[in-house]
Amino acid sequence: MKFLLGTKVNMTQVWDEQGNARPVTIVSVSPNVITQVKTVEKDGYSAVQLGYGVRKPKNVNKAVKGHVKELGSFQGLREWKLTVPATQAIGDKIGVDIFKKGDEVTVSGISKGRGFQGGVKRHGFHGGSRTHGQKHSEREPGAIGGAARAGGRVAKGMRMAGRMGGERVTVIGLKIVDVLPEENLILIEGAVPGRRGTVIEIRG
Repeated sequence: MKFLLGTKVNMTQVWDEQGNARPVTIVSVSPNVITQVKTVEKDGYSAVQLGYGVRKPKNVNKAVKGHVKELGSFQGLREWKLTVPATQAIGDKIGVDIFKKGDEVTVSGISKGRGFQGGVKRHGFHGGSRTHGQKHSEREPGAIGGAARAGGRVAKGMRMAGRMGGERVTVIGLKIVDVLPEENLILIEGAVPGRRGTVIEIRG
């Protein structure tokens, strides 16, 4: 399994060999460093821990400094579970060259936070009619309870207004349009979750 952590830069478009414009998301990937290797014998499962990004040493607490030792000052650490024992060793670096043009990948990230939203925007409700005596019901959610549904109570999981976004979102089946090793950039076709600067997980 191939995996990498990067940062979303922005979206743009590139042209393929046929002259068609293809929308792409640019992901910046500084080399990921293996900071820990977990084994079934010692930890009960196989996994590797990656350090990504760069952070000022003064902003890293002593626990993390002691854990990563001289490997660097990372923006964060992320662990990946493996189905087979890891072949990497502590200190190994993983760069954009593990992927190539045309690879199909799965991308995960934290979606943009959109604050408190109503049912129409959050869940796609149609709202009420604008005619037949209605006045301010265009974006109302409608009935939310009743004796027939949950004994007069509001049922658990009822779709209502509330905080929207800021959740982990995974998009599958995206293709890598290009890999630029000299610039540590990956161009992924289509949109990926999150705002500019969001940490993006890429799995192949």
